[in-house]
Amino acid sequence: MEINVGVSNHHVHLTDKDVEELFGKGYILTKKRDLSQKGQYACEEVVSIKTNKGIIDRVRVLGPTRKYTQVEVLKSDCEILGINPPVRDSGDLDNSESITIVNGEKEIFRKNSCIIAARHIHANNEELEGYNTNDVVSVITNDNQIIDDVHIKKDPSYSLELHVDKDEAKLFNLENGDVVKIK
Repeated sequence: MEINVGVSNHHVHLTDKDVEELFGKGYILTKKRDLSQKGQYACEEVVSIKTNKGIIDRVRVLGPTRKYTQVEVLKSDCEILGINPPVRDSGDLDNSESITIVNGEKEIFRKNSCIIAARHIHANNEELEGYNTNDVVSVITNDNQIIDDVHIKKDPSYSLELHVDKDEAKLFNLENGDVVKIK
């Protein structure tokens, strides 16, 4: 089965409370464009992420809001920020890195909120029969590179897609819309 590739950059997911702290009471995030997963979207809003070692500006906020604030960085961002976040599934934030999120004069420091997202495949319940959430597979690219340790995430709302970050896309010579197969 062919699986489309989606490449992501560093980004931030915020709680309703953190949206208000950064943008003002009653603030609603502004949708810029839909993402490939149903109901997910890139927002017009961008923030900076910083540590005492460095700062990265113009980091996109993704919507909708979540029950937890999560900052997803690239491995290449870690040198700038002077951090060493774990590679994890979304939401697995225990003992992760702490980071400050900045919007102009407003900033919030969040403990255990920063990870490098583990590469994963989104699939709805009918796709990838025989596989379950938390299964780990390998995929093969069109130029026969093997990508190991790919986590399966299943949900009725998901669309079939491999998610890798920009660093991994560069490493494996992948672009948005490329196709891979489970090995």
